[in-house]
Amino acid sequence: MARAHEPTDVTVDHVEVHGARTRITHVESIAEGSPPSFILVAGVGVAASYFEFLAPILARHGQVFALDLPGFAGMPRPDDQPTAAYFADHVEAVIEKFALENPVLIGHSMGTQIVTEVLHRRTELSHGVLVSPVVNDREAAPQKVALRFGQSATKESMHVALMALSAYLLCGVVYFLTVLPHLLRYRLVDRIADVEASILLIRGEFDTTSPRRFHSRLVDAASRSRRWEILGASHSIINGHAVGVADLVLRHIGDELPQRGQLTSEEASVPPARHSDVAMVWNAAMTRAAEWFSALRGDERGVARAKLAHARILWRAYSPGRSAG
Repeated sequence: MARAHEPTDVTVDHVEVHGARTRITHVESIAEGSPPSFILVAGVGVAASYFEFLAPILARHGQVFALDLPGFAGMPRPDDQPTAAYFADHVEAVIEKFALENPVLIGHSMGTQIVTEVLHRRTELSHGVLVSPVVNDREAAPQKVALRFGQSATKESMHVALMALSAYLLCGVVYFLTVLPHLLRYRLVDRIADVEASILLIRGEFDTTSPRRFHSRLVDAASRSRRWEILGASHSIINGHAVGVADLVLRHIGDELPQRGQLTSEEASVPPARHSDVAMVWNAAMTRAAEWFSALRGDERGVARAKLAHARILWRAYSPGRSAG
């Protein structure tokens, strides 16, 4: 996370579609000129906080917009059916609200379905990134999907597990189970065949929810695609392996990436903080807790304050020559 010490603003905005709101965490870019923009879409039940490392890395190169879709991360649940097409409406509204020209769409897990829907509609978009795409249509039964997620979870870090648990609590069991059938019915292999953009597929070595054979069929179906794997990683590679994901994304949009390959865990992992102590860890945990309770209360100003405070703690922790306090 080089240059993370440079001033970067984090603001929270919203967009409303069909009477439901999406929260937008906007990370200003430190890049000069006319940099690209990136829209980050997380998976079912989870939050934009999953992109706490990926967003600032990408912000060195362009504007970043990380989304909390309706029903997730404390946002009110919509009355409409939460299909991939429904959520795609909200992503399109973000593109229009900020007048983004050819943004790079990055989806993780269920977010890959939403990104694919947007790319299907907007043929002018040139690049998309599907990280840990789901659902493998040959193992789409609920019991099989649950088993695969459980297998992948055994390879995740405690940090990711706690983030997921807190996000699922905000989402709630009822809404999660409302979204799940739509997630399971979506046929990514069929839909990706109609996408004209250049697609980058990324998976973790131990991600049983998004196996190599599934990626092979996605590559065969897509008109233009690349496939890469990060060794030592599992499903949630957007967090602990954010350095590798960012590197692959940037080389993909620059058309400098080979058609397939692998990154080692050492190449892809977020390095230890340069300035880490008990105070830094405690303060980071407290800002995450403040964000969670603010979201639970519907206090959007509190969410914005907590997000900015957490980002500043990480910038100080990872920047050279500064203390974490």
